[in-house]
Amino acid sequence: MDKHYLRTLFSPESIVVFAGNEERAGSQTVQGHALLESIRKQRFSGKLTFVDIETTGTLADLAQARADLAIIALPASDVAAALELAGRMACRAALVISSGIGADDASVLAKMAQREGVYLLGPNSLGFQRPALGLNASVAGPLARQGSLALVSQSGALTASILDWADNNAVGFSSVISLGPNTAVDIAQVLDYLASDPQTHSIVVYLEGISNARSFMSALRSAANAKPVVVLKSGRKPAGNAAAQTHSGAIVGSDDVFDAALARAGAVRVRSFVELFSAAKCLASRYRPVGRRLAVVTNGGGPGVLAADWINEIFLDLGRLSQESVATLQPQLPPLASLIDLIDLSEEAGPEHFRIAVETASRDRQVDGVLAIYSPKAGIDATQVARALADVKRKMSKPLLSCWMGDTSVVPARAVLLEASIPSFRTPEAAVGAFGNIASFYQNQQLLLQTPPPLSNLAKPDIEGARLVIEGVLAERRKVLTEMESKTLLAAFHIPVTNTILARSPTEAMMIATQLGFPVALKIDSPDVSHKSDVQGVALNIMSGASARDTYTDMVQRVTQLLPQARINGVTVQKMARARRGREICIGLVTDDPFGPVITFGAGGTMIELIDDRAMELPPLNLFLARRLIERARVAETLDAWRRAGAVDRNALEQVLLRVSEMVCELPQLREMDINPLIVDECGVVAVDARIVVEHAPSQSSGAAQYSHLAILPYPARFRQVWPLSGGGEYTVRPVRPDDAQMLQALVQSLSPQSRYFRFISSMAQLPPSMLARFTLIDYDREMALVAILKERTPGADGEPVESERIVGVSRYITNPDRSSCEFALVVADDFSGRGLGSRLMLSIMEVARERGLSEMEGLVLANNPGMLKLMRSLGFSVKAFPEDPDFKLVTHAL
Repeated sequence: MDKHYLRTLFSPESIVVFAGNEERAGSQTVQGHALLESIRKQRFSGKLTFVDIETTGTLADLAQARADLAIIALPASDVAAALELAGRMACRAALVISSGIGADDASVLAKMAQREGVYLLGPNSLGFQRPALGLNASVAGPLARQGSLALVSQSGALTASILDWADNNAVGFSSVISLGPNTAVDIAQVLDYLASDPQTHSIVVYLEGISNARSFMSALRSAANAKPVVVLKSGRKPAGNAAAQTHSGAIVGSDDVFDAALARAGAVRVRSFVELFSAAKCLASRYRPVGRRLAVVTNGGGPGVLAADWINEIFLDLGRLSQESVATLQPQLPPLASLIDLIDLSEEAGPEHFRIAVETASRDRQVDGVLAIYSPKAGIDATQVARALADVKRKMSKPLLSCWMGDTSVVPARAVLLEASIPSFRTPEAAVGAFGNIASFYQNQQLLLQTPPPLSNLAKPDIEGARLVIEGVLAERRKVLTEMESKTLLAAFHIPVTNTILARSPTEAMMIATQLGFPVALKIDSPDVSHKSDVQGVALNIMSGASARDTYTDMVQRVTQLLPQARINGVTVQKMARARRGREICIGLVTDDPFGPVITFGAGGTMIELIDDRAMELPPLNLFLARRLIERARVAETLDAWRRAGAVDRNALEQVLLRVSEMVCELPQLREMDINPLIVDECGVVAVDARIVVEHAPSQSSGAAQYSHLAILPYPARFRQVWPLSGGGEYTVRPVRPDDAQMLQALVQSLSPQSRYFRFISSMAQLPPSMLARFTLIDYDREMALVAILKERTPGADGEPVESERIVGVSRYITNPDRSSCEFALVVADDFSGRGLGSRLMLSIMEVARERGLSEMEGLVLANNPGMLKLMRSLGFSVKAFPEDPDFKLVTHAL
């Protein structure tokens, strides 16, 4: 595998340090002094060179030197000169430790670094630490102890605080990375590096903001697919969208969207520093994602009940022992012990009772984690109980958390738990909350694996007709669609709407109402009225033609008086929806900065701001995501049979959400939307009213750029092709999906040792989990992997043939940092070699790269792999020597 492009930054073999002369007052910053002190105290085994740009040789002499990383700790006025010199020294990465450099100057430094081919961390950064390398390239304090937890922070003060806390809590780190404001290497690139870093098993992030939603979501999804990621974000205030023209736009704030984005990325969000520290404790103990069933072992009923209450409060499940476990455990406990819900050992419980109870709970299949709560009791040694837990933990595969109540008498016991890497908390609620964070990660992983296409398998919508409606509105310099236009858009995507006709006079209203049949509803039609009910522009249950005529006149007069400047097209007439015991739903769309369009779902009607029931999800949706979206809204509780009302047609509701997702994907001009109310009952759904806001969208081409308005790129189903196989049969070439992981693993395991070595330059028999995740959950914007799928019929357990699928080949490319070229890889099953599969996969992946605007494809092929070199030459690749390693050939092809 090739080394990550940030290797020279975070794992350098040689470093040059630019710092002022300590003997000359004012020539060195406070950061420079602190940095030099940190570097002198560290154990870094690589080559270190210290440079004073005023006294250390000539520029020509310095340019002859070579280093992976340049660390610059100079006054702001000298940073640019040092960065240029670092580029001449062939440094591939630079760290600027400074303060007070504004956005404009930082932009100049970033452009200079890009010109020199240097990855720049900073300015205004505290630097980073890599404890395993003995490298403290920071001014955040002493080098942290080594561990498997990575910390990424956009706040220098918080970085120093966490390191101080970690030192007292025996928490170690693989990396500590401080990202200051305006840094060139951003949070997305750092996450991308940590996702592939073998020393990092889990990641904690403190986030203040992001600059590019697409790259952030791509990197976060990749990292969270490989290891647990916990995020604390500041700035939890509403978007403050005073210009919101729909109910959804008025209700939803940016913090709500961030929640939805994090969950979709498979990460976990915490709300406070206390929760962040709690999560760090659990992650540092290498607790992996688990289920939501937490068993509570306690020697006091009160603390146990508090824990159980909080388990219910945060929607976890209390882990209860199976009948078999109860029968085994009960005889070994004190007479007053109870195992009905809690594992209450009673006040007589000693170390051995705790050991047996925790051990039994950890083996029970109905338990995903164990919380041990100890309250000080006369005659019981708290430290011995802690040692009993330490002994059990060595044999446990499930999370074990502890809560030692009290203070002075349990301090030695907490030290034992700390040494055993058992997360310890002072209150039951804190311990339960920490377990909840880990359990949420498990739940969010299901969202992460969803990669739906932009269009569902439903009937094809009239996309062109919908675009013409929007273009007509924008041509009139309007942004708000009328009810008629909004419903036309919904109908183009096969969303059921009530039959609505525009009346332009009282007489027309009377005739239309009579033709539709009573009762009818009348609504004002004006592009200047955002909420009709606010200006008494809605009349329901009109029962006669005369009433329809009079209502028209009164409504137009009333709206004209309240809004004299409003343009009034007339009044719409529609037959009242006869939904007996129907539920009113609102499905909406908001546009967030920076995440783009977000689909909302919740209770509808005229009081939706007051009810404030909103669940949301980033598009595109599939059936799984649509169902989860419905389940997260409070109104979901009313959709089943309720008070003599039948259960609603959930399938129809899910189809509307899929249709709205199609609208969002295919119509980038959409900014806000309310379908309110959408009435749903056991017979189906119908949109009674709708309001849509549009704006001009940037011109888009076909392919990935068509969906540049989305934070998550849809699954590129358009690249699916079926090809004949030499010798008979056919196979399907399509982009890889996350659920292809097991088939991909089977392909690697089936390869001969030589084939595996040719592809991975390794003798490994199978892909490790992190690599398997990296290969199957990809960002379709910056990379692509095409798999060749063959359907096979094999004998089943009963002898009957069973159809199964098998991956027989994979081609992929990853875009290089220059964003104009890419590196490819290819592997074909041994039993399909020589049947044209490799050529087809390469031609297909080249076509994808060409469509994405890439200009060159390159790759490294082992010099002793004649089959691959022959294939490359046949496809028109040039084959050259690779200067950095004679064992490889560099093959390139202009696209």
